[in-house]
This record gives sequence, structure tokens and C-alpha cells, in this order.
Amino acid sequence: MSRIRVALRVPVGLPLPDLASFVVRCEDAGLDGVGIHDHPSSGRDAYIALALAAQATQRLHLFPATSSPLVRHPLLLASLAHSLDEIAPGRAYLTVAPGFISTRSMGMQRAPVAVMRDAILTLRQLLAGESLEFGQTSTRLRNRSATPTPVYLLAAGPRMIELAGEVADGAFLMVGLHPLAVRAARHHLEIGAERSGRSLKDFPVVFVTTLGLGDANVGAHWVRSWFAPGQPFLNYPSVANLRWLKEAGFEIAESHDPAAIPEKQAHQIADAFGLFGPPERCAEQLLRAQEEAGVDHVFLFPAHDLAGGYALPEEPLQAFADAIRPRLGG
Repeated sequence: MSRIRVALRVPVGLPLPDLASFVVRCEDAGLDGVGIHDHPSSGRDAYIALALAAQATQRLHLFPATSSPLVRHPLLLASLAHSLDEIAPGRAYLTVAPGFISTRSMGMQRAPVAVMRDAILTLRQLLAGESLEFGQTSTRLRNRSATPTPVYLLAAGPRMIELAGEVADGAFLMVGLHPLAVRAARHHLEIGAERSGRSLKDFPVVFVTTLGLGDANVGAHWVRSWFAPGQPFLNYPSVANLRWLKEAGFEIAESHDPAAIPEKQAHQIADAFGLFGPPERCAEQLLRAQEEAGVDHVFLFPAHDLAGGYALPEEPLQAFADAIRPRLGG
């Protein structure tokens, strides 16, 4: 069985030179990748942060987590992706999503499936060197990599997961780690792949995995908490979370009161939703997900509420270095 690859979400919560130093520590800790969130309203640009991190590291895979083609035009995203690949050849890729905080900060709704389809196809064509029509103007990238920079889609709901299987180079899936949920999500990837007549052999799938460190009760605490007023933790960043929990056997209403979830059930939901508890337990849960569901690549998303979204993941980084990576091997 292959070693599980692990990437970590890092927010733009420090001045960019300091953020680059933190990413170096991520590489030193043995992480395989770092995704830096793309929130223009933060006042710090994710791609400049990624460029600084690329210059300061040798091995880490680096990507935005994530970019919206509504906030950044696909031509701009393609240029940024290629620029990163020039700095860190073979280590950079583009991750796009319908949007959440980035679109909301500009007064926009999330992009629908049709818009994401057009954006991904446009990005892949530009990165492959093709000329496209924008209005009455024909445009291509004058400089590009011999191997096009991959374009991944972050997908939460079934239709977006099918789109990933149909048109993207890889997928980031927000479906939890329960074997039944993972199996259902993979089925939707296959549905999408069948539409375009392609095989998913060697298709990269990364599972976005909530990580909540603490004692044995920390998972239940998060499940029974609020992300923001009126938005339960389980509904963040998408109510599609509840769809995958249903696959795992948990019926939860979109308008649920998290405090009303029985504590015993909250513990069970936490285990289906992500990794919670002491670092050693989180490592064992991850190994179990690999054995039972074939999960071999995760993007750790430290648990937080709206107020804590920009806190640097110091504790997860230390826990990974001291306990999780040694248990996973490598």
C-alpha cells in the first residue's frame, strides 16, 4: 500500500515573507503540499505568496486553495498557473472552485456548473497552447510549459463532482472519509468520465479533510458548534456535506440546530466527517480510511469558525511532524 500524501491548508494570515517562512517549515515537517487560500479581501495575494513559497522550497507541491474563475478571469488564472510552474517546475497546479468567501466579498454568487465547465475547458486549452476567442479577440499564452499545468476542481456536490470527472485534470473532493460516502463520490466521478469517454485511471483525487486536534471530545464539540451565526459547522463551506453524511447513515436537516445533536451521535458524525482527537488517533483514522476507502491523498483543512479562518495552523503542523507523519511512514 502506498504512502498517504498529505497537504495542508495555510491561510494568508501573516505578512507574505513570514508566510513563506512558515511554508518552509511545512516542507521541513514532511508535508507533501501546501494550499494557500485565495481571498483577495485579505489584502494579501495568494499567488505572490505561492511564488515566494516556491522560491524558498525544493519539494513541496503548491497550489491556490482555491481560485474562482469569476474573481480571476481564466486567462489571468492560466498565466498565473504557468508563472508558478516556471518558478517550481512540476510542483505547481491550479485548483479552481465555484467560490465562497472570494466571490461573496465581491458581491457575487458562487459559479454554477455551466460556468465552471466553460472555465475549466478554457483553462486547459490555454495551458495547452491553444488559441481561443474572447469576444472578437483571438488570444493564446505566448509562453507555456511543455507539460500543461494541471487544473483541479474542488467539488462538494454530486453535479460538481461529475464535472470534475468529465473535464478536470484532477479533483479535490469534500465528502468526508466514510467508506460509503467515498464510494458514492467516486461513482459520480465515473459518471462524469463516461460523458467525455475517458478513463479515470491515474486520475488524481485529493480528499479535503477537516482536522480538529484535541481530546476525545473535540469532534463532538465541533459537530455541535456554529461556524457563523445561522450557519452550523457541518454546513461549512457547503451544505453538500450533509449529502455525504447521509450516505454514511446520518440524516441531518440543512436547518438543524447543532446543539441538538446527541453527543454520542456527534462523535460518530465526527468520525465520518474528518479527523478529530489526539494526533495519534487522527493518524490511525487516516490509515483506516486508506484501507477501507482507498484514500491515499488528503488536504488537511484545520477546523475553525468564521473568526478563526486566518489563524496559522501551528498546532496541526507540529502534530503532523511529531506524530502523524511518523505513523504514516515516509
